[in-house]
Amino acid sequence: MKKTLTILGFLAVFPAGVALADDDCFVPMADWQPRDAVARLAEGNGWTVRRIKIDDGCYEIDGRDAEGRAIEVTVHPATLEVIEIEYEDDEGDRRDRNREGGDDD
Repeated sequence: MKKTLTILGFLAVFPAGVALADDDCFVPMADWQPRDAVARLAEGNGWTVRRIKIDDGCYEIDGRDAEGRAIEVTVHPATLEVIEIEYEDDEGDRRDRNREGGDDD
């Protein structure tokens, strides 16, 4: 009985944990756009790219925006949709902006 309750407790919590990881990208590699397309996206937005890497299954662009501010941009690998932009201020603190355009402090 105790084992059954433990398993049921785990299963009740598991879907909630998955829902919290909403900024992760779950896309088969065969469906990904090439890195060159990510670089073109950055160039089209006026961003200077320091590095393009993969984090949590998404592309992540480290660089600077058109105003010279340090940014970290999370991009969906298949659609190249910007999921999140983080701006880093002079003190090294990050400020998030999601794709809807709001600020999260």
